[in-house]
Amino acid sequence: MERDDISQIVYDKNVIDFVAVAAEFCHFLENEAEPTRSEWVDRMLKLLPLLYVKALLLPVTEELNDEFPPTFVREEDYARVASRIAELMGEEDTYLDVFVEEMKYSERPISAFVSENMADLYQDIRNFVSVYQFELKEQMLYALTTCRETFYLYWGQKLVNVLRPLHTLKCRDEESSIENDNDIENINREELWD
Repeated sequence: MERDDISQIVYDKNVIDFVAVAAEFCHFLENEAEPTRSEWVDRMLKLLPLLYVKALLLPVTEELNDEFPPTFVREEDYARVASRIAELMGEEDTYLDVFVEEMKYSERPISAFVSENMADLYQDIRNFVSVYQFELKEQMLYALTTCRETFYLYWGQKLVNVLRPLHTLKCRDEESSIENDNDIENINREELWD
């Protein structure tokens, strides 16, 4: 493949859009700020669907050879992201997952972890973003090809799976907030009549 063709693919508008969302996703997970669980869930419920849509729009690429892009995420990075999310999610980290391979052989639901799935997403996406930071076009093409393939084979499903428990948590928090507001309003009305 010629250099101009590679540039056209790796700098395609849809690829650049994906890189922007992917970089924001990684930055949010790496940020040392400690959001509340509610803030974190709210942010993820905005970033994850956007990441999914942008991944669907990535162009089809042809592999140059069997070379794989370099990996940048170390085991410690993965563990740090997973443990921070697990700590933030607390008892809400575990959820039942029916879209796992093991479910075919089990009569009972399989437990999954928001923290583990998010760390898996982070690993693939951070490796991709890191390659793009070096702006080596052939490596960028390898990374793009790998990222697109792993999206369809692996992390796309993990992303969709983790949306369900996050959505449930968000709705429950909203419902609880509305109930608290109603309780306060009722208390205030009762005080008016005393």
